[in-house]
Amino acid sequence: MKSDALKADLLLVVVTLLAAAGWIFSKEALQGFSPLLFIAIRFSLAGLVLLLIGFGALRRLDAGGVKRTVGVGLVFGVAMVFWILGLHHGQHLGVGAFLTSIGVVLVPLVALLFGDRPDLSCWLALPVAAAGLACLSLDSQFAFGWGEYAYLAAAALFALYFNLNSRAAAKTSAIALAAIQLMLVGVIGFLVSLFTETWQFSQPPAIWGWLAASILIATSLRFFVQTYAQGLAPASHAAIIMTLEPVWAALLGAWWLGEQMNAMQFTGCGLILLALLVNRGRMLLRWLRGSESRRQPLSGGG
Repeated sequence: MKSDALKADLLLVVVTLLAAAGWIFSKEALQGFSPLLFIAIRFSLAGLVLLLIGFGALRRLDAGGVKRTVGVGLVFGVAMVFWILGLHHGQHLGVGAFLTSIGVVLVPLVALLFGDRPDLSCWLALPVAAAGLACLSLDSQFAFGWGEYAYLAAAALFALYFNLNSRAAAKTSAIALAAIQLMLVGVIGFLVSLFTETWQFSQPPAIWGWLAASILIATSLRFFVQTYAQGLAPASHAAIIMTLEPVWAALLGAWWLGEQMNAMQFTGCGLILLALLVNRGRMLLRWLRGSESRRQPLSGGG
């Protein structure tokens, strides 16, 4: 169990890096695509890639597996619709980023509804992580409107999705679960885009390259690894690590896009790292001590 928990932690750190890279890929691709059409193409093709790779696993799903997988995908799809509505109606992107990130903080609370009992370190880390997310995302333009309420609805649904995905991943093939949920998000995106956007496909090759990176790296690979990792540990165990995503996104934005980070944002990064130490420090120390003891030579004659 400890080995699985450590493996899940390391994989989820990789997931946060892939997700942060996805912000860059998406920002570049959105220069040529409308938002809903981009999400529809990105998720449906990412799901199709996993479907082709994991077709055998998909065929082995029983009725219970199909029901769990479709249920998770529908919750994820509706959450994405609310997030898109927030993006469209929201007054300020930083506020939206913070409110969406609250979904990660809500994961242990939603986990209580499923009978999970997060340990004390999780509860101690949550307010520190929330403060870090606030410092990283918010400024003086905090205001509430329909967009912000949509972000909150998306956050609550993302928390529910994270818990459902963890429970489903423990019983279902990760690649089949990820494939179906991504394709469902894509279908929902196409339906909403069809009635709200004008489609055009005359983008330059570079835009298609960013779209391909979004599909293969930030979606297919990211959600397969995330689903697999969530099957190794309870949802509340993984939630704190996912707060690393906005940290990597801010750092990548500063590097790739030339964005400036202020002292408050650096403070937010530090608080999120502190939350990780509070939540995982004891396990990390045990692992380091175990590694050290295995490296020490055996004593005695011979």
